[in-house]
Amino acid sequence: MITDQQDSAGEKNAEKVPAAADDAGSAQPAAGTEEQVDKSETRVRRMFGQIAGRYDFLNHFLSLNIDHYWRRKAVKHAPPVGTEPVLDVCTGTGDLALAYYKRGPDGLPIVASDFCPEMLDIGREKGKRIGANERITWVEADSQALPFPSDEFQLVSVAFGLRNVTDTMAGLREMARVCKPGGQVVVLEFSMPQRQPIRGIYSWYFRHVLPRLGQLLSGSREGAYNYLPQSVGQFPQGETLCDMMRETGLEDVTFRPMTFGVATLYVGRKPA
Repeated sequence: MITDQQDSAGEKNAEKVPAAADDAGSAQPAAGTEEQVDKSETRVRRMFGQIAGRYDFLNHFLSLNIDHYWRRKAVKHAPPVGTEPVLDVCTGTGDLALAYYKRGPDGLPIVASDFCPEMLDIGREKGKRIGANERITWVEADSQALPFPSDEFQLVSVAFGLRNVTDTMAGLREMARVCKPGGQVVVLEFSMPQRQPIRGIYSWYFRHVLPRLGQLLSGSREGAYNYLPQSVGQFPQGETLCDMMRETGLEDVTFRPMTFGVATLYVGRKPA
């Protein structure tokens, strides 16, 4: 398990270097070098529906439980203030929504949305067990066309789900649209470490060990754990994703690599 001290040291170093100079500017493969991963809505919804019952176990097992730590850091670095509502899109089984419930202000209303009903059903049950459903509303919705008014939420978040959205820019634009002026848009996503030898070791594990373990334990007929490294490898990261967030009108966009760059936290603010 990576300690807070290790990540804090990395964060301090990252803050000393301008984001544009960071070597994590892009992890996109060169055009034409890799077959484009299928992120069609039908495939993604079916794939996550199939693995919903094993999703939480596999997330925690394959990440050595570090995924809990990443969500805690997201809440710490992008905390809600007061009791204006928070929206968590692509919520899956609701782990980030529940992290905001546990660590946010008392009385904070939270909306957790996803387009996979099987995942939402599990999230509702988890919320029910801890008495969170008085404040969490679970909504079936496509993040590319959110059924909420503009300027509605003080904070709009997504954890490990944006890379699964068919049109990344459409998802980001919708997150920015429903965010209140002065509010925050928060993206927590997998990324590829940039420094050797960590990058080489992790890349080998991510491409060869994790897919086999995931497929074996999940039994996914859609190849969900082969899809995972493909989707991460083709997803923009670092300054590239920051630029996409700026395109939606967000300001003060920053990114913070965590756990040697295995995950990255992005935060932008909607102009007041």
